[in-house]
Amino acid sequence: MTRDAASKPKAPQSREDRLKSALKANMAKRKAQAKARAAAEDKDKKA
Repeated sequence: MTRDAASKPKAPQSREDRLKSALKANMAKRKAQAKARAAAEDKDKKA
């Protein structure tokens, strides 16, 4: 029983860590997409 009680507080922390890393990855992906779009627009404007 003691182990279960001790592991429960860790569960929200691990969930929070997963969400944090997923958000970081998502933001990096969006930043890369925005950078690619901006580069494509610049290329289109020059041509």
